[in-house]
Amino acid sequence: MPVDDPLYPVNLVLAGRSCLVVGGGRVALQKVRGLLGAGADVTVVAPEIDPGITGLPVACVERPYRSPEAGSYRLALAATGDSTVNQQVFDDAEAAGVWVNSADDPTRCSFVLPARVRRGRLLVTVSTGGHSPALSAWLRQRLDDDLGPEYDVLIGVLAEVRSEIQATGRGTESLDWRAALDSGILDLVRAGRPEEAKERLRACLSSSSD
Repeated sequence: MPVDDPLYPVNLVLAGRSCLVVGGGRVALQKVRGLLGAGADVTVVAPEIDPGITGLPVACVERPYRSPEAGSYRLALAATGDSTVNQQVFDDAEAAGVWVNSADDPTRCSFVLPARVRRGRLLVTVSTGGHSPALSAWLRQRLDDDLGPEYDVLIGVLAEVRSEIQATGRGTESLDWRAALDSGILDLVRAGRPEEAKERLRACLSSSSD
C-alpha cells in the first residue's frame, strides 16, 4: 500500500546512534549496509542471521525479537517477512516515539526509505511514496550514470571558497552561486584543475557581490 500523505524529506544524522534491524536475511543485509554507511551503531536481532551480516561490524543477537526492545533505539527497521513480528516492532517503536520502517510495508512505517545515489558528500534521493518503486529505481539508475566522483570534488571547491568568504565576515546567501556554477567550474574539476575552478568561482562570486 503506497503512501498518499505528503512526505517531509529529511537526512538523519545517525553516526554513533543506536539502530535496530529486526531480521537476518537478504533484505536485512541491505538495511544494515545502509545504516553502516551512515555511521550508525547497529544491532541485528533474528533467530538466524545471514553470514553476510555477521561479517559486518554490527552486534548480532540470534534469537526472536522481544517486545518492547525496539523502543530502546533511536531508529528501528523491520525486515523479517513476518507481518506479525513487523507489527510488533512497529507498535513498540511507535509507543516509544522511535522512528520505524518496515520493509515493503508502508502501513507499518513512520518513515520510508527513498532510492538514493551517493557520491562522497553528495546524496541524491528519489521517492514516489511507494506508488512506483520501478520509477524510483529507473530514475536512481539514470542519476547514478550521470553523477560521477567529480561532484564530490566540486562540493569541496564550493565549501572551501564559501569558508573563505565567511572568514572575512561576509554573508554568502546573497551571492549568485547559480551563475558561478554555470560558469564552467565543473568542467575544470572534470579536467583535474580544481585550483583553476576555485579561482573562477572566487571571481564569479566577487563580481556578483559588487
